[in-house]
Amino acid sequence: MSAPTKPIRTAGYKPAVHRPAVHRHFHRLAWLAVALALGVIVFGAFVRLSNAGLSCPDWPTCYGRATWPAVAQDVSEHAASAIRPFETHKAWREQVHRMIAGLLGVLVLTLALLAARRRTRGLWQVAFAAVLVAVAVALYIQGQHASASLLAVTGEAMLLVAAWRWSNTDLSRVAVLTLAVIIFQALLGMWTVTWLLKPIVVMGHLLGGLTTFSLLVWMAWRATGQPIQLAEAVAMRRWVILGLVLLALQIALGGWTSANYAALACGNDFPQCVGQWWPAHDFREGFVLWRGIGVDYEGGILDGQSRIAIQLAHRTMALVVLVYLLWLALKLLRTPGMRGWGGLLATLALAQVALGIANVKLGLPLKVAVMHNAGAALLLFVLVSLLARLRAPEH
Repeated sequence: MSAPTKPIRTAGYKPAVHRPAVHRHFHRLAWLAVALALGVIVFGAFVRLSNAGLSCPDWPTCYGRATWPAVAQDVSEHAASAIRPFETHKAWREQVHRMIAGLLGVLVLTLALLAARRRTRGLWQVAFAAVLVAVAVALYIQGQHASASLLAVTGEAMLLVAAWRWSNTDLSRVAVLTLAVIIFQALLGMWTVTWLLKPIVVMGHLLGGLTTFSLLVWMAWRATGQPIQLAEAVAMRRWVILGLVLLALQIALGGWTSANYAALACGNDFPQCVGQWWPAHDFREGFVLWRGIGVDYEGGILDGQSRIAIQLAHRTMALVVLVYLLWLALKLLRTPGMRGWGGLLATLALAQVALGIANVKLGLPLKVAVMHNAGAALLLFVLVSLLARLRAPEH
């Protein structure tokens, strides 16, 4: 008899629940973290695209305050006011984003502690690393940057060593790795401000947020314990991984486009660019990753041909990703029991391209640009969910 080609299901089928040996509410906390991470990504896009990323020149405070000042007179004596004039309609956006991200960090720390408690000295190892990072933040606020850096690096190293040593049968590895990523993400957020929107840091901050989101989605599904058993699971997982790689490259290009203010480098032309199919461009200059520190990158510093090169690369890769994801969606649609996933993947891929085109044709309206960022996160959700749930049938 040939192997089955569809998920093993019976009438009134409900997937068997095989949860790892962690806290009984772990999966609920993980899904809450997924929702909060999506909110951080979307609100972060709103902050960046509304040019509010430098509205609080200091970090993690805003003109020395835990919240944000009410009026300009409240910050006239603070050192940060010499860096950038206070804008009340922007400062709250940046600081609220930091607060939501901080709440997510606490939730991820809770997940890491719950997952590590079954490991020998695991609870204390995670807790001590978190304390080191917390002290590092306090020292940074006091201006002791060298000591703060040493403590932060030590805490990160402890978490990475734990993630490397522990297995993932109880989700301890992925939980601790997620905590390490979100701590590094906080550092990228700091550098985004202190290095004046340096493109490589802005792009890294976007990728870090989406990496955190992806790890949380994977962990939430595994903690929920509802695998999709499929005879073709091994091959399908390979196709999903390739889709994730291509999507990650496109997201990185999108982040580079945004960080260099190249979204409208072609004007409002699509599919042409400034009235041509392949206009003059400068890929060499457009993809210089490191240009030093001390330059204010708000508004971008590249010339027109360099920005056109970035936009052309983003459009070309978008076509590659769209074709591949539609092909993958077709494979899912042809697989019994997977048609819902295939339809969702195809819909999101087409919607994402439509939003990208609308950004160009409409001159980058804020709502559409924010939705474009959310679309990338939702595509990641579908692919990571498939990767986490697809399993070969148990014999």
